[in-house]
Amino acid sequence: MNVIWLDTIDSTNTEALRRLPELQSGTVLAAREQTAGRGQRGNSWFSEPGKNLTFSIVLKFEEGQLSAADTIWLNYLISVTVVDFLQSHAIWCKVKWPNDVYVGRNKICGILIENVLKGSSVAAAVIGVGLNINQKEFPQLANATSLWSLTGKEHPVDNCLEKLMEGFEQWLPYLSAPEGRSTIFSHYSTHLFNLDVNARYHDYLTDREYIGIIKGVAPDGRLMIWDLEAPGKPMRYYSFKEVGYIL
Repeated sequence: MNVIWLDTIDSTNTEALRRLPELQSGTVLAAREQTAGRGQRGNSWFSEPGKNLTFSIVLKFEEGQLSAADTIWLNYLISVTVVDFLQSHAIWCKVKWPNDVYVGRNKICGILIENVLKGSSVAAAVIGVGLNINQKEFPQLANATSLWSLTGKEHPVDNCLEKLMEGFEQWLPYLSAPEGRSTIFSHYSTHLFNLDVNARYHDYLTDREYIGIIKGVAPDGRLMIWDLEAPGKPMRYYSFKEVGYIL
């Protein structure tokens, strides 16, 4: 991977998309300071300058190499990469579907993937990651944590990115074969937040709160929650933005 460090940028994802024609596949744009970081659902991502990892990975694909329907695999790929990195620091973490990474009830990492399509294929993908490394206080967030908060020591940000990219490069070939994808999916599924645990959820489709149990992720990427309060206790299937966690 070719890492390019930027001192200050609005958003590494935005910059990667701006420079996409000139960037080779495997390029990583990393920012010391990000002034307008973006997260899922249009949320902002605040990061104290110089303290954390804010970066974007550019991947480019040949026509037919990755279908638009298979973009969920990029989510699984980067999620397991972050999980492995944190576990190498003896931190037990979970992936809050689809791709936030939590330690306990506190968020340590957010992921935003933006794809450029050509017909029914993915021409390019920009995988944005915000991972809290050395930040000690989170005045704008009620439930955030960092590597420093969990280990009590500073971690060189550059070294952390190098370690993450080593893990990403190890996982990337798994994307190309059914057996490899099965391994990625198994690792991702094992680390699902609230897996097999009674918890409260908000169904945005019906504007209803209920107690349910996450039972996994369906082959099409939808989250499966066993509804314990509805007659017959049916299994619910949710796409992105259709269900919320009540923490």
